[in-house]
Amino acid sequence: MTSSRIGIFGGTFDPPHLGHLLLAENAADQLNLNVVLFAPAADPPHKQGERIASAEHRLAMVEMAIADNPRFALSRVDVDRPGPHYTFDMIALLAQQYPADELYFLLGGDALRDFTQWNNPDVIIANARLAVMQRPGAQIDLSSMEAELPGLIARTTFVNAPEIGISATTIRERLRRSHSIRYQVPAAVERYITERGLYLG
Repeated sequence: MTSSRIGIFGGTFDPPHLGHLLLAENAADQLNLNVVLFAPAADPPHKQGERIASAEHRLAMVEMAIADNPRFALSRVDVDRPGPHYTFDMIALLAQQYPADELYFLLGGDALRDFTQWNNPDVIIANARLAVMQRPGAQIDLSSMEAELPGLIARTTFVNAPEIGISATTIRERLRRSHSIRYQVPAAVERYITERGLYLG
């Protein structure tokens, strides 16, 4: 049985937008991934106190957003487990689910800069390679981070990512102002948001 290369794309996805899809497709091409698992966060610790759509709404929207791409799949690994919800737990669980496969955890260059401050980053790099999506030419000093987290350099791969001027925060704000979000999210996601009146309050 041959092993697969699996990308793990975690996030709040509140809502999922075309930028998420473009980044995931771009990473899949550059890393030759067989599948990218979209893993919506259940209750992200860094967003405590913020209003976010329910996990079931976000799962439904991600499922719609990725439905037409055979390389994309939805993972409920984070939402189907008790909290607190830290990335290292999610990655360890996925490593158990896919023991014969090579895992790539997709994250942005900004997130990498803070990576050594995450909970148990050593567990993450023990179970998955870091696939860092950053704009071409952006520089990150991994050598100083290596001193804090030995093995980081060997487990890090960089992916050139396009600059995308779409964010979930901006989309939510546009909806609150009754502005169009057409061409920023998949049409099915736009219909879902409109029919359920999400993000209006």
